[in-house]
Amino acid sequence: MNPFTYSRAADVPQAIADLTAKPHAKFLGGGTNLVDLMKMGVEKPESLIDINRLPLEKVEELPEGKGVRIGALARNSDVAENELIKSRYPVLSEAFLAGASPQLRNMATVGGNLLQRTRCYYFYDPAFPACNKRQPGSGCGAIAGFNRIHAILGQSDQCIATHPSDMCVALAALEAVVRVSGPKGEREIAFADFHRLPGDTPDHETNLQPDELITAVDLPASKFAARSHYLKIRDRASYAFALVSVAVALEMGADGKIATARIALGGVAHKPWRALEAETALAGKPAGDEAFRAAAEAALANAKGYLHNTFKIELAKRSIVRALTTVTAKA
Repeated sequence: MNPFTYSRAADVPQAIADLTAKPHAKFLGGGTNLVDLMKMGVEKPESLIDINRLPLEKVEELPEGKGVRIGALARNSDVAENELIKSRYPVLSEAFLAGASPQLRNMATVGGNLLQRTRCYYFYDPAFPACNKRQPGSGCGAIAGFNRIHAILGQSDQCIATHPSDMCVALAALEAVVRVSGPKGEREIAFADFHRLPGDTPDHETNLQPDELITAVDLPASKFAARSHYLKIRDRASYAFALVSVAVALEMGADGKIATARIALGGVAHKPWRALEAETALAGKPAGDEAFRAAAEAALANAKGYLHNTFKIELAKRSIVRALTTVTAKA
């Protein structure tokens, strides 16, 4: 373990000021990912700023029926069991409950979940020198290595790692908004713009600025959110990251056809992947196997597999069909 200092922030302005004064500092919430990375020698912060006393743990309705706001320090287990979330955004509750173990969900925070780092073997173990995330310019060991869990969409020749969060896949489908605060004030980031694809800079994973703090996530009110579902396919039924996951939400028209569809995939890309082509393919179509299969084909049309993970392409297609079939059956 590398030496570091520890302090507690009493409020949001102090937390931001402390971070600004210490460029190599990290915020500490639940610590379920950060502490692991520190133990492995991947993260080496010089200071930890404990933000657990900040008043950012509430889940509450937004005024004028505009949706629901989730504080950045709300624990995953609390959000999963919140009645507002379970009734209006079931896909998010299901995604939380599919992630990690109950003990970790009791500790992990929404803000920390947004900033989870990849579970790529080559990133997590400094014994492997080639990782452009840990050491830009060193190469990507996964491309010619063991890449069973790696990306099939949106990857680059610099990185084929995947984003590990379940929560974020649901938030992508729900078109959430991330609220952040920094020295220049508050701003909103559309969820589609929060995470980045690897490109030539896979070490830059989000568009959060180094001196900003996530304060909340807003879930807009929508007609499709209540009819939603999260499907996670993994190697074992508990405590495993997704090989492929699917968050789907549908609004059905009075004529029985699909009025609006939202689909996001996990386990397949460097960020939660909105399947926009699949959504377009479903609009105005009768719900059924034919439309679902066509949407799945559209979603994976540009997928590219590697030596060990080509199976993910067909797995993702079948997962989309299964998730859409399940959500269609919901009342």
